[in-house]
Amino acid sequence: MALIELMQRRRSVRRYSARPVSREDVLKCLEAARLAPSACNSQPWHFIVIDEPALKDRISERIFSGLYSMNKFAGEAPVLVAVVSEKENFLASFGGQVRDTSYCLVDIGIACEHFILQAQELGIGSCWIGWFDEGALKKELKIPKNKKIDIVISLGYPAEDKIVPKQRRSTEEMSSFNKYR
Repeated sequence: MALIELMQRRRSVRRYSARPVSREDVLKCLEAARLAPSACNSQPWHFIVIDEPALKDRISERIFSGLYSMNKFAGEAPVLVAVVSEKENFLASFGGQVRDTSYCLVDIGIACEHFILQAQELGIGSCWIGWFDEGALKKELKIPKNKKIDIVISLGYPAEDKIVPKQRRSTEEMSSFNKYR
């Protein structure tokens, strides 16, 4: 599948089938994330795959309840992936401070997108989630308090294979050549 077609088909999945995702396919997604570029080659990420059903269910109950219940759908996915920020190297950190840009988050975004696009190529759906109970997730996964979990990715086969056209601004509205607008 051509890359543009893959991006056109990719969507946030919020209804999953019970079909399990193979460890082999998860490893392919992790390999895609591993290959992502990062500022000064910092690779400031750690992916924790939660694919043990009882653990995944318990974690889902805790991190997608109450204030975070709008993302309860993610508990239907057979796999959750917690993405932890790791320390970026000195040059990336210094450059980020000078530019007032969190290169760590940019790098994690690129790695997660690689992961998600690889999943899409394998026919596996995903949803990028930023709203969850981080404290509960840290406790469940024994993540040190000084670490940050920026993203949780739900991963599984879509319950339906309906492709809905994306609502996006036109190319002309979102870009310009040689000057701002």
